[in-house]
Amino acid sequence: MSALDLAVLGAYVGGTIWLGLALSRGQANVRDYFTSGRRAPWGVVMASIVATETSTVTVVSLPGFAFGTDLTFLQLVIGYLVGRVIITLLFIPGYFRGEYLTAYQVLAERFGGGVGRLAAAIFLATRNLADGFRLFATGLVLAAVLLTLPGARASATALIPWFDPSTTVLMVSVVLLGSVTVAYTYLGGMTAVLWTDLLQLTVYVGGSAAAGVLLLDLIPGGWSEVVETGSAAGRFRLFDFTWGLDRSYTFWSGLVGGACLTVATHGTDQLIVQRYLCSRSSREAKKALLWSGVVVLGQFLLFLVIGVMLYVYYTGYATEALETLSVGGELQTDRIFPTFIVTQLPSGLRGLVVASIFAAAMSTLSSSLNSSASSTVADFYMPATRKQRPAGHYLAVARRSTVVWGIVQILVAFVAIRLSDRIVDEVLGISSFTNGLILGVFLLGALGYRRQTTAYAGIGTGAVVMLGIRLLTAVSWQWYVLVGATATCVAGWVADRLTETPHAT
Repeated sequence: MSALDLAVLGAYVGGTIWLGLALSRGQANVRDYFTSGRRAPWGVVMASIVATETSTVTVVSLPGFAFGTDLTFLQLVIGYLVGRVIITLLFIPGYFRGEYLTAYQVLAERFGGGVGRLAAAIFLATRNLADGFRLFATGLVLAAVLLTLPGARASATALIPWFDPSTTVLMVSVVLLGSVTVAYTYLGGMTAVLWTDLLQLTVYVGGSAAAGVLLLDLIPGGWSEVVETGSAAGRFRLFDFTWGLDRSYTFWSGLVGGACLTVATHGTDQLIVQRYLCSRSSREAKKALLWSGVVVLGQFLLFLVIGVMLYVYYTGYATEALETLSVGGELQTDRIFPTFIVTQLPSGLRGLVVASIFAAAMSTLSSSLNSSASSTVADFYMPATRKQRPAGHYLAVARRSTVVWGIVQILVAFVAIRLSDRIVDEVLGISSFTNGLILGVFLLGALGYRRQTTAYAGIGTGAVVMLGIRLLTAVSWQWYVLVGATATCVAGWVADRLTETPHAT
């Protein structure tokens, strides 16, 4: 990394913190801090939805996915589009029937505060565990940058002598990234998150596209060679119509599993629901969600095609570099794109592309921190407060919660350093495990059930079923949401029938 690269990267990070500070003015209460006063334009909300679901896992791991396999990940996007249509019909109108700060306040109204808090607790645990892995993925990129600096390994050894220097640098990278994200989220709240998401979407798509153009120029035969070599290696395969619950990334798991996953994550998860609550109306929220699906399809295609080009380049013209990307004889595909960025891109552009990867990470992590803080305050702290406190008190609690969840995610990222293999599977698997339970409870509420025992029985049974699926079967994570939601709904229905009070005769 040259001085110009570091200057570009520093300008991006500094500008992001400044934007958070600039947008912190006018925050009088938690409604401003968590929903931007419901004044956000639909285009900004759309960009925020895309940026939020596009973390460094997408930018780093999807090129690695296509490098090692093919384009079949796109089958998930078909399900994503179907799921978005369902959400506009089933869930979004209900979020605009009251002044909600979180999705789980809806459950609290229908089933009681205990159910709402249980759903919020599941969200907080799942969200911060998954986003700790996302923070780790971003740390891989910053670590690759820092390791190019003179004396980096020696300094790392002096700092923590009992760790491998690469691991120490990775831990430092995680702390730096987490701290910067906490800083601007703490200052600007949801308004800063929305507008920085728009900036970050522009930066990471533009930077990745620029890297793709340069990568294509490094392949002597250009696009024709990419198509020929990639096709011969099966890297352009898009559809897999084979059937099997143990198989991921097939057409059926993508269509059904992807739709169920999207209905759960975008229909009932506070991370995305919070964006709808920032919209001016239900109609604008629907518009933002549907258009976000089109943008997601385009950017996923971009990242996967970059992965195919990386395959052609490294297997044909830089085979010796692949040896440095293997751990225990196994190629670490998540490290290929970051390595290409820091070793092959010219000065200036390298800094921009590294900044684009940070942008993808920070957009998701800032959204995660703010949504976690909103759930902490609205679902737990405010109901537990015996008397009404001043608006400034709740605003201070919201900011402190942001810091606490930032620390939690940093600690999870430390654990992920030792555990992770292909990060995209880790993150999506974690999310899918519990999303089905929450979706099932929301569906019970939509079907008219209102008793707490119904919701508790559904969640408890669903959790047991999912634990058994996870430990005792080889079922792909792409079916987790469907299985979890079905088990929760059926168990809730049975419990309601069994505990129903008989009518007097």
